[in-house]
Amino acid sequence: MPTSHLSKELATFASQLTIEDIPKAVIDRAEDLLVDWFGSAIAGKGARPVEIMTQFAQQMGGFSTDHLGSAEILIHRTSSSPFLAALANAAASHVAEQDDVHNGSVFHPATVVFPAALATAQTIGASGEDFLVAAIAGYEVGIRVGEFLGRSHYKTFHTTGTAGTLAAAAAVGHLLKLNPDQMLHAFGSAGTQSAGLWEFLRDAADSKQLHTAHASATGLMSAYLAQAGFTGAQHILEGKQGLAAGMSSDADPSKLVDRLGSRWALAETSFKYHASCRHTHPAADALLQVMLKHDLKPSDIAKVETLVHQGALDVLGPVVDPTTVHQSKFSMGTVLALVAHYKFAGLQEFDQHFRDVEVCAFRDQVTMTLDPEVDSAYPQRWIGKVKVHLKDGSVLEGRVDEPKGDPGNTLSRTEITDKAMRLAAFSGGATPAEMTLAINTLWNIRKQVKIQFLLSSH
Repeated sequence: MPTSHLSKELATFASQLTIEDIPKAVIDRAEDLLVDWFGSAIAGKGARPVEIMTQFAQQMGGFSTDHLGSAEILIHRTSSSPFLAALANAAASHVAEQDDVHNGSVFHPATVVFPAALATAQTIGASGEDFLVAAIAGYEVGIRVGEFLGRSHYKTFHTTGTAGTLAAAAAVGHLLKLNPDQMLHAFGSAGTQSAGLWEFLRDAADSKQLHTAHASATGLMSAYLAQAGFTGAQHILEGKQGLAAGMSSDADPSKLVDRLGSRWALAETSFKYHASCRHTHPAADALLQVMLKHDLKPSDIAKVETLVHQGALDVLGPVVDPTTVHQSKFSMGTVLALVAHYKFAGLQEFDQHFRDVEVCAFRDQVTMTLDPEVDSAYPQRWIGKVKVHLKDGSVLEGRVDEPKGDPGNTLSRTEITDKAMRLAAFSGGATPAEMTLAINTLWNIRKQVKIQFLLSSH
């Protein structure tokens, strides 16, 4: 058994990280992820669960629309406390299913880290440089906690809701300049509040947005409490009655401090190209590869067998007949049907076509089969393999080793900007002129002496 205090080691890293410690390429990547997150946050405008959560935040904050709070609620152009702004913005950024994902931890860092960090930075007047370093600390902590909790955790728990509390606490704690002991207390408070169960998928419930809202706001609260002297469990992650003990059967404590300061997990994070659960992307890209290579039409295809990892079966398997747009994004058949018909499973494709007769017919001809190679590579690599059975009796096979958006097949800054503009246009959350101005600010965030509001007129 290791004698080192791993939670403390991780907390010390998050507390003491400086801009000089971080390679320029990692800082650049953090800016890429920030702009990508902003597009997803604006895309949440108008989504019923997001609007309910935002209305709740505004009611609890006691701020009228013309009253100045300290932090910005993006989709409503209002302001509130940092706690409630983080809550609302985290909910908003996890509904379009286009926010980033780290493969190895199966964790969506941006949607919990950036809302908490932005709200805090706006409140305390932090610089853009401080904001980026804090966000990087949040990514590094959250990803490692997700990896530590392992595959058994993800089978039942939504890792973004659980590890996300620690990620947000690390980011906010860094902005608040918590010392290592205070950061460890913040981790203790964040970890004891970690939550998020996959059962919501069976009912098309709204819980996924609640998971990110709760994680981001809880992490923020935990850091502020620690700053004020509130204590938390010192071994919340690896302790005998800690997070792993209650939520994992294959936890690996060494993952918590894996090459801290030399391996930058943030740089491994993937962008989402299709507007759906990331578990659908490898197969979607493999199907598209086959269709383009052989010039196929949907009507040529009798059935599609996707060869997947166990995580895909666990998360996507319960969704057989999706009844809402959001639930359809967790249906392998629906995603592949949209890709087959439209070459892309974007927001408009889901919104307008997920219940189309031909889409549903194609959906029902898609199956998932556990594949040993794909499963053994997961979660470090998300391989896409399909067998496309044609109506003439022939079978074509497709394979993608790095889905679009992975670090080895990434999006350019132009593509990231275009994606953000497209997300805003879909939701009507901001005009093209407003988005252009805000995105330009974010691309130059390093130069900001003090983080300002991005959209509000305050």
